[in-house]
This record gives sequence, C-alpha cells and structure tokens, in this order.
Amino acid sequence: MRIKANGIQINYELSGKKGAPVVILSHSLSSSLLMWNPQMDALNPYFQVLRYDTRGHGNSDAPSGAYTLDLLEDDVIKLLDVLGMDRAHFVGLSMGGMIGQGLALRHPHRLKSLVLCDTTAVFPAESQPVWDERVDKARNKGMKALLEETMERWFTPTFLKQNSPMVNLIREQILATPVAGYIGCAEALRRLNYLNRLPEIKMPTLIMVGEDDPGTPVSASEAMHKRILNSKMVVLPSARHLSNVEQTEAFNAPLLKFLKNRS
Repeated sequence: MRIKANGIQINYELSGKKGAPVVILSHSLSSSLLMWNPQMDALNPYFQVLRYDTRGHGNSDAPSGAYTLDLLEDDVIKLLDVLGMDRAHFVGLSMGGMIGQGLALRHPHRLKSLVLCDTTAVFPAESQPVWDERVDKARNKGMKALLEETMERWFTPTFLKQNSPMVNLIREQILATPVAGYIGCAEALRRLNYLNRLPEIKMPTLIMVGEDDPGTPVSASEAMHKRILNSKMVVLPSARHLSNVEQTEAFNAPLLKFLKNRS
C-alpha cells in the first residue's frame, strides 16, 4: 500500500498479529521491503510487522537530489504518525541500521528496542572515493553497472552458486532501484557519523553481522557494541552483507528471542 507521509508517497506492508507490538523492518541500499521475505514467517505469528520501501526505493517516491539521514529518519516517524503507531521495535540492515541509529538518537521515545544488522556508525574520509565511484557509475551507466559487484559484496560465492529464488529477487531489486533514489540515499549515507554519539543510546540493542561481511565488517559492529551500553552482539558464520537472506535460520533465532523478550 502507498500512503502520503513526510511529503512523499511511501510504500509499506503491514502483516502479522493484530494488536501485537509493532516491528519495523528497514532494508539496505538498492533493495526494497521484499528483502525481508525470509523473516516474515518467523515474525508474523508474534508481531505486527511493518515493512516499508525507503525513499528512492521500491514503490516509494524517488525525488531527485541529495537526501539526508535526518530526512530518511523523519520518513519513518511520519509513517508511524500517519498509521497511528506510537512506539515500535526497529530492525534495520545496512542503510536500515544507519537510519535506526539516527532514530534512536533523535527520537528514542518512539522506539522500544533497536536491532542493527550488517551496518556501521561512520564512513571515514578514506571511504569517500568509493562512494564517488558508485554514484558516478549509477549516474552514467545505470544500476546494471553496480549489479555484479554488489552481489559479490552481499553474498558468499557458495551461496551465489545456489542461485536461490531470493538471490534472483535481490538481483531484480537492485536493477529496479531508481537511479535518483540510489544517488539520493548514497549522498545521505556517505556522511554518516554517529559513532561518537552511540553511548547516548540507552534502549535494548541487538547487533548482528555476517562474519564475512566485507562492506560493514565485524570490526564495525564491535565498535558499535563497545559504545552502546548493554548491547548484545551476534556474529553469523558463513554470511556476507545480507546475512538475513544467506543465513536465515541463524539470523531469525536470535532476532525472535530478542524481540519476544522485550515485548
């Protein structure tokens, strides 16, 4: 469904147990709410699950120009407001985890708990040329130019060879991402710098990461874990960036346990 929030049409899906606590799922850059398909059977019996397409992705609007993390975070708050939801558990992977950190810092009263998956709290100066290259490729050659390198970062070679339906779906989502949306979000993410503020986060927090994630490695999760008081950290074996897809059962078990214990 599409609904107007924060000045744009945002696509979302609401499923699960009516009247139960709300869990928001926020996806990675160049993906969509469909990225969370492997978690739905685990979460739906216990929670209301709110999946949404981030600004510039999926079936949400993709305005041109650079976005900011504040803007992406405000989209979530306004979506909750329009849907009449006060507080929710927030689960974000990669870009979604960056949005989640900002929400926990700027709107802590709206979150019951925080789950940060395969993400980071800062992009240092030396990473900026990588962002320049990706933005230039998208602008000049389209999303197809980013496809193979993205898939290699997101999944281990062994998993890619299995050619599972989810791998094919993720490939389609990358190609379907509007260039304007990719660039808009990339310009927001490259300015990420929440690391020194993470001790301000006091809510229950679970951090999960694939042990072979090259883009947001285990060391990035350890840096967050060190700064967020009483956070829990889980390293998932044999997984790269989209650990929720590659190691679904190993991902779902600690996620469900954490959320149920806080509901």
